[in-house]
Amino acid sequence: MTGSATGSARGRLLVPGSALLWGLQFAVLVPALALLLVSLYDATPAEVGWVLAVYNGAGFVAALVVPSWADRRGDYLVPMLGCAVLTLLLAGALWSVTALPLAVVALVVFGAPAGVGVSLLFAHLRHEGAGTPEVTRVRAVVSFAWIAGPPLATFLIASAGARALLPALAVLAVLNGVTTLGLLARRRRNAQSGGATPGPPDDAISVSRAGVLLVALGFVLLQAANATVVSVMALFTTRDLGIDVVWSGVALGVAAAAEIPALLALGRLGGRFSDLALVVSGSVVGVAYFLLMAVVTGPVGLVAVQLLNAWSFAVIAGTGLGLFQRIVARPGLASGLYANTRRLGGVVSGPVIGLGGATALGYGAAFLVCAALTAVGLLLVVVALRAARAPAPVSAGAR
Repeated sequence: MTGSATGSARGRLLVPGSALLWGLQFAVLVPALALLLVSLYDATPAEVGWVLAVYNGAGFVAALVVPSWADRRGDYLVPMLGCAVLTLLLAGALWSVTALPLAVVALVVFGAPAGVGVSLLFAHLRHEGAGTPEVTRVRAVVSFAWIAGPPLATFLIASAGARALLPALAVLAVLNGVTTLGLLARRRRNAQSGGATPGPPDDAISVSRAGVLLVALGFVLLQAANATVVSVMALFTTRDLGIDVVWSGVALGVAAAAEIPALLALGRLGGRFSDLALVVSGSVVGVAYFLLMAVVTGPVGLVAVQLLNAWSFAVIAGTGLGLFQRIVARPGLASGLYANTRRLGGVVSGPVIGLGGATALGYGAAFLVCAALTAVGLLLVVVALRAARAPAPVSAGAR
């Protein structure tokens, strides 16, 4: 009995453990990648720019191709295991090569498809019957990883140099492989015991291709607004507010920390309210946040309004992912398409930041633009979903 209970507890920890490790893997690598290119390969600022552009472009393609291939196989765990292996190869390649062009090849060939691992995890959850509330709760674990990852990367760089990130990346890749093997073993045991074959929950929203495109465009705008906040915060605090740059880190840290309980709350609310209602709540709160950021004058107000930012982004990250999985029948493609709205949002945020730096209003103008982007993004989502056919909201346990 004790052994059975222990095995059951381990099984329950596999998914959140996997989410934590996949989140850590990229929370350690992505923020420090530019520093790695400069430290290990003497890349110039211009070279860093084009390398990151090539890497992100390859990631965009991989986020659609790999999950779609997994959809055709009906298996997301074996490709996840492949992503862990590719991450290990990436760490080894970046450790051994000395020329920037070879590092770029490694990032494109190994790094881009390896970055799909977390999307495959969410596709697997959907394939195994998880609804939006459960997906949102697991997304909270990934958010926690993004709180812990950057400080971990900073500590490693400060104590042992930028190269120390690569062994850490290799260790995380191995651990991701182990947890994926655990998920594969659990699936095999369930099949041998004669358990029912799981499938996606019966909560699909019938949306036309044009409707899916509208939702995707809407989320690109919502993601662009959030990406602008992250990118412009340091400039806003120092140049517009005239306070120490440390307050930008405090503000973003508060938003990231508050995002976790917000996601957990959304996991409960997802069974009581429709995805559209939650997206409306997140967008309305987001508009209020951006308007307040345009008029905030000091550190207290700056930090306080981040609670609104946390709710807004939690809806985008948690409910948004679940919504894509409901309007796109193929779990892998749904997760990959959602992931790419964030990449495209990052591209859109560039001109928004440039506008803020070029106007008399300063970077507060960027927040006003973000308020408009959020309103338009919400409008596109509402137009797409109001005409859609969806089942009535059901309890969290039934979804």
